[in-house]
Amino acid sequence: MSIAFSKLKYYRKQNGLTQEEVADQLGVSRQAVAKWERGESLPDISSCIALAKLYGTTVDLLVRNLGEEEQTGDGKYIFGISRLNDKGQITLPAGCRRVFGLNTGDTILILGDKDRGIALVKIEQNNTDFTDSAVTNKEENE
Repeated sequence: MSIAFSKLKYYRKQNGLTQEEVADQLGVSRQAVAKWERGESLPDISSCIALAKLYGTTVDLLVRNLGEEEQTGDGKYIFGISRLNDKGQITLPAGCRRVFGLNTGDTILILGDKDRGIALVKIEQNNTDFTDSAVTNKEENE
């Protein structure tokens, strides 16, 4: 997995910050933040730590290129990150919607298990049949 910092702009916008505000908090120029977001340069490790703290995430998530869909080859996918908004809503990544055939207006059943996570299951048009489409936020225990 390459280091691409593809989510820096996403995290900044999710936190309601401007490039100038991020730059001020990190002690760098606004131009440096803009270059990081465009992929023209990479932040140093101390800036990565500061960005992770500022955005409420981890350095690991910052340096992973989670903007691209990954398939593990066994029918499981990593679609990226989504953040719960103040209304309790999430946006499913486009790749997830495409793979599982999710469209605007579809009915989704939400299941939960404290040990295994949350699962979303698309309900067919007649609302009685379930598809094979289930997405969980934790890997299944083998």
